[in-house]
Amino acid sequence: MKAIGLVLAAVMMIGTTQAADYDSYGGWTGLRFEERGRFYIAQRNGTWWFVTPKGYAFFSKGVDTIRYGGDLAPALSYAPYRKAVEAKYGSEAKWAEASAARLREWGFNTIGSWADPVMWEQKIPYTVILNLGAAAGANWQKGIMPDFYSQAFRETARRICREKCQPRRNDSYLIGYFTDNELAWGPDWRSRKSLLARYLDLPDKSPGRRAAEAVLAKSGHAPEQIDRADEETFSFQVAQEYFRTCAEAIRAADPNHLVLGCRFAGYAPEPVVRAIKGHTDVVSFNNYSTTPPLQTLTHLHKLTGAPVMITEFSFKAKDSGLPNTKGAAQPVETQKDRADGFERYVKGLASLPFCLGFHWFQYSDQPKEGRFDGENSNYGLVQIDDEPWAVLTERMKDVNPTLDAIHTGKSR
Repeated sequence: MKAIGLVLAAVMMIGTTQAADYDSYGGWTGLRFEERGRFYIAQRNGTWWFVTPKGYAFFSKGVDTIRYGGDLAPALSYAPYRKAVEAKYGSEAKWAEASAARLREWGFNTIGSWADPVMWEQKIPYTVILNLGAAAGANWQKGIMPDFYSQAFRETARRICREKCQPRRNDSYLIGYFTDNELAWGPDWRSRKSLLARYLDLPDKSPGRRAAEAVLAKSGHAPEQIDRADEETFSFQVAQEYFRTCAEAIRAADPNHLVLGCRFAGYAPEPVVRAIKGHTDVVSFNNYSTTPPLQTLTHLHKLTGAPVMITEFSFKAKDSGLPNTKGAAQPVETQKDRADGFERYVKGLASLPFCLGFHWFQYSDQPKEGRFDGENSNYGLVQIDDEPWAVLTERMKDVNPTLDAIHTGKSR
């Protein structure tokens, strides 16, 4: 009995020590900054950090798509994950409370994009994605881009920010806003046309069409003579219009929170990146490689002078029983490989002095029948029945608390 008592006392001491390492926002108490009552960004000894409202260093360890409904499977006409958690918890509120407790246990401190609003009430710092371009007609799947020069886009951005940002201006748990997700900034798998070519296809006399024609008029080229210099000039100009409009709309509605960027889809054309400068606080980048894209992130930081963050990454495994035939990343063999991949990836990010953190995609697995776009992969921290992938989440529980010290450079 005495031995058991000693063990319990040791466990309690460990728990107390761990709790003392972080403030109520998940900020690391090993490094102190000025207390401002809101999240902001600062440097210390050449290393960038988010800073919590209480003034402590914060390396963002987040998870995307934390949703009670999970992913709808069109082939089933329902969401298998939702069916499971409705039976398990009985209400969205109880599910959210349990999910938040799990995230804390596993060492996460941030609610990433696409979370249910009920998750924003769980006293965990969170982010909001505004989809300003998407609301004006952008389509990330098809590579469609709206006219960012139009009055309609400016009005849409202002309206959404009034609706979504203004009510949150005094919420100390809000870190900031993403403007959009994976816009098609150049030729890629969605469209082989450059931004310039796409804007030249806009209706006559539209503001974007006139801006595109002005670039050609200055270079003396006809539409069939477009060269790389024309494309780069226009890409810079239209991106600057987008980022400026978004930043002005956000800051007019909510001057207290950060502008977190537009979440680049695995590539970021240099002219577009240069256009960010002065308009966003963070450069956000989605990536599904097996190791962090250190050279790309370094280049993004050098071009903008801003810190960077990985806002989507993941590993999926063949032993999950899911098809894994749709969705980013090549599947690894086992759940241990997923855990190894996570550890390798996030420690690499933490070693970068200009990286502010990461957001894992996603909380629950996708249905084997496929979601709206066919994705059917083992991205989840939990399975369709809401049971954790224990090998992965136990590793996260071990690794996440080590990242703050690594980020100081003392462990590099």
